[in-house]
Amino acid sequence: MPETMTVEQARELVFERVSVLPSEEVPLLEALGRVLASDASSDIDVAPFDNSAMDGFAVRASDVAGASEDAPVTLDVIAHIGAGDDVAGITVGPAQAARIMTGAAMPAGADSVVMVEYTRPVEGDGSVGSRVAFLRAPIVGEHVRRRGEEVRAGDVVIGAGDVLGPAAIGLLAATGNASVAVHRRPRVAIISTGSELVEVDQAPGPGKIRNSNSYSIAAQVIAAGGVPVRYPIVPDEIAATRTAFERAADECDFIVTSGGVSVGDFDYVKPVLEELGELTFCKVMMRPGNPQTLGSIRGVPFFGLPGNPTSTYVGFEIFVRPALRLMQGFKHLDRPMTKAVLGHDVKKKQDRRYYLRGRVESGPGGEYIATLSGSQSSALLTAAHRGNCLVVLPEGEGFFEAGTPVACMRLDIEEGTP
Repeated sequence: MPETMTVEQARELVFERVSVLPSEEVPLLEALGRVLASDASSDIDVAPFDNSAMDGFAVRASDVAGASEDAPVTLDVIAHIGAGDDVAGITVGPAQAARIMTGAAMPAGADSVVMVEYTRPVEGDGSVGSRVAFLRAPIVGEHVRRRGEEVRAGDVVIGAGDVLGPAAIGLLAATGNASVAVHRRPRVAIISTGSELVEVDQAPGPGKIRNSNSYSIAAQVIAAGGVPVRYPIVPDEIAATRTAFERAADECDFIVTSGGVSVGDFDYVKPVLEELGELTFCKVMMRPGNPQTLGSIRGVPFFGLPGNPTSTYVGFEIFVRPALRLMQGFKHLDRPMTKAVLGHDVKKKQDRRYYLRGRVESGPGGEYIATLSGSQSSALLTAAHRGNCLVVLPEGEGFFEAGTPVACMRLDIEEGTP
């Protein structure tokens, strides 16, 4: 196995470490945005009965044949039916009509609905006992939602593997699915290492910095659909590192660390990982974030991110986010890519792939233009905050002039979006 890997090699090894988590039964609203683990069926026909799609009059289409504004047809109104009313005992006969509201059950005898806009009262107010002129001839079945039009009782309404959006939640509710089986969200241990770290509510003293990575990673975990489990700061001590890793492996489905993955005298992530589990790789040909560490502890996947905030942010997007999505059963693992042209010159080292924080926007001619959104220092997150993409510059080239075609990983668009 090479000491330094390509991004593709590293991602393949990450995916080999993870698998789809088991399912859990959750209340319907808690399933929003998650992946259905088993088929969901309907307990009734939808629609459960023939009903009106409009406010108007239920009629026999043959009685109103040929009706027009110049030659209206007049019918007697024998009933007024609202949504939820029981229509047993109501029958629309020849030359008769029933006033009907949207969603109300169709009465026996009627086969069509004429919208109220195409009628006018001749005698009375249009309710029961009135006579109403019809100014338009309907076709049979017009504005009638038929029983079982969408699904039949016993039909699979949403299949395993589908992502549940708001429309799916509504369909599941209509078909009697008060709870559903979805793939479990991964519990993700977040461990920041470094004796220089203090909590965010503390003023950093000499040589200290706030533990911002724990919060940015936790936010990324939530955005990826996982459940973040933040652990206390781990000082640069081998015993403390060992204790934290053992606890995380017992409690979580995936472990993410930040810091301590380089070759410094106090970088203990790799030696402790090798002691407790398995170390697969520790360097990737990319910038920011050349030191990236993959392994496992007691079968729990482990990914060690660098300590610099932007390196951590980018490494998570490239490696950890797609792995967490795989664990939840998502089919689409990668962010959409937008083809653009550079808006200005960019220089880089030739031996690594660069992921630059930038913005891609539509240009005056309709083409997409990519520009850097601020300083590309791996210690600063402002460019990532202001940007909407990672501008990907491949290995093997050191200079990209304005107008060069580039691929942009869209951080503002969900996976699977065309």
